Amino acid sequence: MVSVWLLLAVPVFASAATVTYDFNITWVNENPDNAFERPVIGINGQWPLPIMTATVGDRVVVNVQNHLGNQSTSLHFHGLYMNGSTEMDGPVAATQCPIAPESKFTYDFNITQPGTYWYHSHDSGQYPDGIRAPLIIHDPDSPYKDQYDEELVLSISDWYHDQMADLIKQFISVTNPTGAEPVPDAALFNDTQNLTTPVQPGKTYMFRIVNIGAFAGQYFWMEGHTMRIVEVDGIYTEPAEADMIYLTAAQRYSVLVTTKDDASTNFAYVASMDEDLFDTIPDSLNPNVTGWLVYDSSVPNPAPALLDSFDPFDDFNLVPTDKEPLWDRVDYSFNLDVAMNNLGDGANYAFFNDITYIRPKVPTLYTALSSGPTAFNSTIYSPDTNAFILQKNQVVEIILNNNDPGKHPFHLHGHSFQAIVRSEEEAGNYVGNETFPAIPMRRDTFMVRPNGNFVIRFRADNPGIWLFHCHIEWHIASGLVATMIEAPDVLQQTISIPRDHIDSCIAEKLPTEGNAAGNTVDLFDLSGAHKPPPPLPAGFEARGIVALVFSCLCAFLGVGVIAWYGAGEIGKKEPVTGGDTAETAAAAAAAADGESR
Repeated sequence: MVSVWLLLAVPVFASAATVTYDFNITWVNENPDNAFERPVIGINGQWPLPIMTATVGDRVVVNVQNHLGNQSTSLHFHGLYMNGSTEMDGPVAATQCPIAPESKFTYDFNITQPGTYWYHSHDSGQYPDGIRAPLIIHDPDSPYKDQYDEELVLSISDWYHDQMADLIKQFISVTNPTGAEPVPDAALFNDTQNLTTPVQPGKTYMFRIVNIGAFAGQYFWMEGHTMRIVEVDGIYTEPAEADMIYLTAAQRYSVLVTTKDDASTNFAYVASMDEDLFDTIPDSLNPNVTGWLVYDSSVPNPAPALLDSFDPFDDFNLVPTDKEPLWDRVDYSFNLDVAMNNLGDGANYAFFNDITYIRPKVPTLYTALSSGPTAFNSTIYSPDTNAFILQKNQVVEIILNNNDPGKHPFHLHGHSFQAIVRSEEEAGNYVGNETFPAIPMRRDTFMVRPNGNFVIRFRADNPGIWLFHCHIEWHIASGLVATMIEAPDVLQQTISIPRDHIDSCIAEKLPTEGNAAGNTVDLFDLSGAHKPPPPLPAGFEARGIVALVFSCLCAFLGVGVIAWYGAGEIGKKEPVTGGDTAETAAAAAAAADGESR
């Protein structure tokens, strides 16, 4: 058993206000669910990864060395606004080139906000291979600083036995035209199972809970204890009591838990993967992971109670402590319609407004910096990046319609947003007849329900290149991404790209100027840009693709069997019986010669 993470200071302090991390990224072998040992991505030869910590006002420097050997990488500091430093945000092809094997790269940014966050790779669906961990920003002025005795960090995640590179090839494939996502093999607390959390009676603990998983939303509860929600995604909230919460992939909660005065019993706490997300549920899958609040280590830990249904607190009802009112004047509103469909290669892809995101050759930030006044024309970033141009300080509204029967958690980089509408399931597209809350809840990751919709608003007060995407990693890989180009003229005046960032592009043989295709002469010439597969021929549906694929496979197998059998017959010699072998063979040859004449 492994104890819950205490929130201890783990960085190296270069000065009072600068927190420096030296991260050597390598492969290590681990077996977190005691069922399968596999390579995972570690830091400084260790896994789980260190919790990053800092305080509001600090400068954070992260020196990265990529020693993976066979993969590039990056780091994204999920939820941090990166005010004034969009070049440090981390998503490959948006704000940087990938960090090539044996390359160095430095992230250098200032901390302007408190809260519970996490860091992870933002390159090629890599983070579920282990390169993800909590990131905690302390706040000397927290409204809750005097209301708890101790702070604890609890990560929840799904876990796969296979590596992501292999799983993504299987997922985006003609053999998977329905787009069924790989089902996790296990759930984890703090990258392990059977977690124990020593507690003392009569104390209040603040649990910072982070879903660092790739896919599964998680129901979470503590038996015999009530949680008081005080923060979500870095936003302080008015206290809200909850017996159960639901965390989509990438969401975070801080909850206050007061322990009992009686120390004679230990209590289970449980995370249960949301199986509604899975197309199929393997018989061997245990969707739950259990930990224990341990009052007395000499007392056995009880088995958790089995639940027939889940009734989590609705995060839409949370009220921020700052009481920021609804932004009722909208400067720019647009729709993003979600669909999952097939392209001409037979594989399943994800779409915003019938566009599946394709990485540009030039990172979008570098295009914005090198294109002068043309940076305000979305065409140069490639239609396949789903680019939207935002003017500084506009109030931006996104109306998201989910034309898919699945749940999707959407995350906006560089901002938190007001969540002003979230429909029930099967509500269809947004029609604009809702009453908006006077003080909306805010967070940076928000779930849309199946065949439902939501409406969010944010202020474009942070010039940069910011992605908006589903945080189910399979859907990022299949293209459910849009790009916010925010105040590119301000970026051209304020941002310069560090030399080691440019060196990473050179190591990967990627251009650093021009449009999405790397064209610096004619910014509207996108020839040579990365493109998606062609559209599916008219009339084809997923069932037809499945039938076609397996018909073709059967045909190929049939031809192969015939060829194998025929080759076997050709290679055989007829047996010779009676008399002298040489004489019989000569007679047969003569007869054959006569027939040929």
